[in-house]
Amino acid sequence: MDNVNLIEHPLIKHKLSYIRRKDTNPKEFRELVKELSGMMVYEIFRDTKLKEVEIETPIAKTKSFIIDEDIALVPILRAGIIMADGVLNVIPNARVGHIGIYRNPETLEPVEYYCKLPSGIENASIFVLDPMLATGGSAAHAITLIKKANGKKIFFVCLIAAPEGIEKLTKDHPDVKIYTIAIDERLNEHGYIVPGLGDAGDRLFGTK
Repeated sequence: MDNVNLIEHPLIKHKLSYIRRKDTNPKEFRELVKELSGMMVYEIFRDTKLKEVEIETPIAKTKSFIIDEDIALVPILRAGIIMADGVLNVIPNARVGHIGIYRNPETLEPVEYYCKLPSGIENASIFVLDPMLATGGSAAHAITLIKKANGKKIFFVCLIAAPEGIEKLTKDHPDVKIYTIAIDERLNEHGYIVPGLGDAGDRLFGTK
């Protein structure tokens, strides 16, 4: 699909193997998610607008470049928070909003409980962050909320995506580009990605 960008790099594939492993502990898992999110930034922001400026080195004045774009990160709570930390390590001036959504375990439908977006989001490049794109319900709902707040330039960033989630998000929001480092086989009967990595939130915070 034209709107799906699969980011592949030997170091990313290496670290992805460790977050998939069931014996990776929460501390290691959090660190790996942060590292992978930061590594994805280099590809995702390849086309970011730059502004030419003049700076002064210890030797002389010279022309250089700085980012000329309002960047907003919107992690989906709770697991997206750790991804935001990884991105902020690389782009510390990005503004951050939060959307709280959980998936009803019986219906698998998204349930919203919190939404706080940065002001002026209509002029920003908005990156919605969630480690997993499974059914696509939470991602699609979060993006709908952002569009209701007049957000226009929206991207979805995840670590692992299922074909069902890609199909759902593409159908509901065909204008949104998806960035991921893995497209897995399918969803199981419980809505988990196969082979996936389990419940990202529980693994990040040690709640199971």
